[in-house]
Amino acid sequence: MTKPKTPLLDQLEDGKWPSFVTEIKQAAQKSPMAEDLLAQLELSYHDKIGHWKHGGIVGVKGYGGGVIGRYSDRPDIFPNIQAFHTMRVNHPTGWFYKTDALRKLCEIWDKHGSGLTNLHGSTGDAILLGTTTEHIQPCFDDLSAAGFDLGGSGSALRTPSACVGPGRCEWACIDSLDICYNLTMEYQDQIHRPMFPYKFKIKISACPNDCVASIARSDFSVIGTWKGKIIIDQAQIATYATTDLDIQKEVCDLCPTKCMEWDGKTLKIHDGDCNRCMHCINLLPKALRPGKEKGATILIGGKAPIVQGALLSWVIVPFMKLTPPYTELKDLIVRIQDWWDENGKSRERLGELVSRVGMRVFLKAMGLTAVPQMVKAPRSNPYVFYWPEEIEKKEVK
Repeated sequence: MTKPKTPLLDQLEDGKWPSFVTEIKQAAQKSPMAEDLLAQLELSYHDKIGHWKHGGIVGVKGYGGGVIGRYSDRPDIFPNIQAFHTMRVNHPTGWFYKTDALRKLCEIWDKHGSGLTNLHGSTGDAILLGTTTEHIQPCFDDLSAAGFDLGGSGSALRTPSACVGPGRCEWACIDSLDICYNLTMEYQDQIHRPMFPYKFKIKISACPNDCVASIARSDFSVIGTWKGKIIIDQAQIATYATTDLDIQKEVCDLCPTKCMEWDGKTLKIHDGDCNRCMHCINLLPKALRPGKEKGATILIGGKAPIVQGALLSWVIVPFMKLTPPYTELKDLIVRIQDWWDENGKSRERLGELVSRVGMRVFLKAMGLTAVPQMVKAPRSNPYVFYWPEEIEKKEVK
């Protein structure tokens, strides 16, 4: 197998960090698809354009999503990647794998595809990069026999994802793993059969550290939080004070709401002003812990900049208790999806629709009461409601 010359890609292997180029080169030693991929990528860097085209919808029987069609626009030069489809495999919640499951996944992909994988991208799924049209169904059949399923793609509910939560994290306020698994099993139809104006992402973080970046990347964010006071161990605070950590400078002064006081001996927190950013708890983990009453904050509208600019999520429910079977959470998800499906334009994400029609319209449709936590920018978005029909009723009385 002739090794393609890739002077431009070779530069991406410089430096101390691992390079995807090295991994493609390794795969190219035994995969003609990976070899042509490497050569086409070199051409793309030279021409300063991508050499991929979308050639229509491809998929497996009964599903409308899970497979992303991709074709080279230079099959004359790179025949082995004339078709180079991507398959998304629904990941285990929290990305916990057994080694035998990973080996089986790789064996299936070596059999049907290029051998290149992406574990894990921002979408959450295990991404299998590069197979031909005739191998899609057999690959899916082998994945199913091994206990795997496809994830979401297209205008569908994308595969829900969650942080490791109580599996490893001491700050977990909710069972992100169980919630994510429960929602994934509940909404199989929405994942596998695109039915929405555009993509819809659900991501669950077990604490406000938000390790899956749900606030920035998901249409529906579930972030664990607590009610009440942060638990303080003053003896441990005194121990921290004897270390190199400057409590006043590094903890109190950097608190975004300035809700903390330090007199050199005692740390005081004005919990009513705390926005639960986790800054102090992360710096003083032996001395501070989240409050005892646990639940989640629900937010909507986060997205990356595609049709419109990037959006961070809005709070719509400051605190919701989450216990199986999560009926209240599921009812809210369905109401939101139904409203978005009814009012959204093609390729309009939920956050873009709310920006277009206004948060007050959304809240009224959801039957939610406006609360201060929903305000993103005081004065510009006060959410003061003046419904003409209500004013008329008052005047009649």
